[in-house]
Amino acid sequence: MGENIWLLAQNIFMVGGGLGLFLFGMNVMSDGLNNLAGDRMRNILERITSNRVLGVAVGAFVTAVIQSSSATTVMLVGFVNAGLMTLVQAISVSMGAAIGTTITAQIVALKIDPFAPLIIFAGLMIHTAFKKRNIKNTGYILLGFGILFFGMSTMGAPLKAFAEEPFFKSALAAFENPFLALFAGLIVTCIIQSSSATTGIIITLIGVGTGTITFHTAVFLTMGSNIGTCITAGLASLAANREGKRLALAYAMFKIAGSVVLGAVLLMFPGILNWFEATWPDSPKTQVAMFHTMFNVSITLLLVGFVRQLAWLARKIIPENPNEKANQKKLLYLNSGTYKTPAAAIPQARREISRMGEITLGNLKTAIGSLFEKDMEKAGTVLEVEETVDFLNNEITGWLVKMRGLGCSDSDIAKAGRMLHTVADIERIGDHAENIAEYALLLDRGIKLSPSALDELGRLSEETIRTVELALEIFRTTDKTLIDEINKLEEEVDRLAENCVDLHIERLKNEICDPYSGVIFTDMVIDLERCADHAINIAQSILK
Repeated sequence: MGENIWLLAQNIFMVGGGLGLFLFGMNVMSDGLNNLAGDRMRNILERITSNRVLGVAVGAFVTAVIQSSSATTVMLVGFVNAGLMTLVQAISVSMGAAIGTTITAQIVALKIDPFAPLIIFAGLMIHTAFKKRNIKNTGYILLGFGILFFGMSTMGAPLKAFAEEPFFKSALAAFENPFLALFAGLIVTCIIQSSSATTGIIITLIGVGTGTITFHTAVFLTMGSNIGTCITAGLASLAANREGKRLALAYAMFKIAGSVVLGAVLLMFPGILNWFEATWPDSPKTQVAMFHTMFNVSITLLLVGFVRQLAWLARKIIPENPNEKANQKKLLYLNSGTYKTPAAAIPQARREISRMGEITLGNLKTAIGSLFEKDMEKAGTVLEVEETVDFLNNEITGWLVKMRGLGCSDSDIAKAGRMLHTVADIERIGDHAENIAEYALLLDRGIKLSPSALDELGRLSEETIRTVELALEIFRTTDKTLIDEINKLEEEVDRLAENCVDLHIERLKNEICDPYSGVIFTDMVIDLERCADHAINIAQSILK
């Protein structure tokens, strides 16, 4: 009796350990592929057109390369959140991602378990022996690939032993109910957040042989896993803006609608499943893998013509909020979901920094307005908004520093380093805006500037604002053709600033301006000139 209990415990531990190795191997393989090709896949996604068929094709290709529909959909949420892709574009790409992810199931269905230790050894040697990032990532992919299959083989023997146990048979019999099977697949996928992993487990289970699950049960478990995979995009969208949330909702509606329609068809015409069994009679694993592929291809073909309708419905369910403020004190484009998809990090960081820049530019305009209009309410607003600028500076800086630990490519890490300097430049412009608002408060106490001094400051302020505006546009669009234009603007700011100082000295000599107001005048000239200097740094950051 005691021996049987110990044997049962051993088998449970073996299944648990095998499952852990399987999931770990899948994550390692996906991370390696993402690190190796993620930034290139990101560039492909960024350049997607509005053609829905092309969107599906690109989504399928990108997901097949990085081996994770969850990673693709999280990336898409980030792009929609950052305004780099429209909702309609992203929905069509997410449909393609559903097809691309089925490649994983096809790989898992291959009979290469005996070679798993050799693949692990080769992957480990490549990963540790080479220093070049791309070669190391290739070794990491092989390592994950081998661990995945080793985990499958580890689960095989104990599952076969379980198949002989009456309690195991009775437990699995409950899943003969298609609705229970679908629900079970959904729950498991929500927990492990990977439909590919759930499908791989199903393939492993059915591959054990008679006594585990039937093909019909595996079909509905697989369908449930396809719905459950929406949880990852949903979690990523929690910290996203409304458009990002709409994409996650549209993706869930696509999966649910497709599963309902195809599930109903299968229940009415069970002969369809018999065809899979007849076509691949000697390989239950292949039956599941092929069904997984054909299921996702079918629901995509069924619903790709309704992409705009899905987008419309998502917007109706999640409408605009007129009370939402762009300058609220929180990150809008960088969130926890970004950590799961490093390839989406740079465009999201760029959008967040651009937002910080626009808030700072608006504050600079308000500060200048408070001084010329002698509006103390505006001056107070500047000091309040500066708190938001400081908050964004700290949060974005911390996030960019953490990027080094996300497994980003060398080029992305270099871009993150340059972005750190850009954030610092924007924050310094915010400090100068705060200084100008404080000058306005001083002028409100009776200190006056001469009309000629105000006129000179007005011309200098206009050119400074134009320079900062253009710098932010260059950073946002990465348009290098505008560099010459901003250089000329900055030279004009320097010329006007020098002229202001010369004329101010003349006024002091002629006793037209008192020394105390002159200090405010020269300090403001310096603040405006330095704003232009920081603007040049922001613009030139795209050249490095």
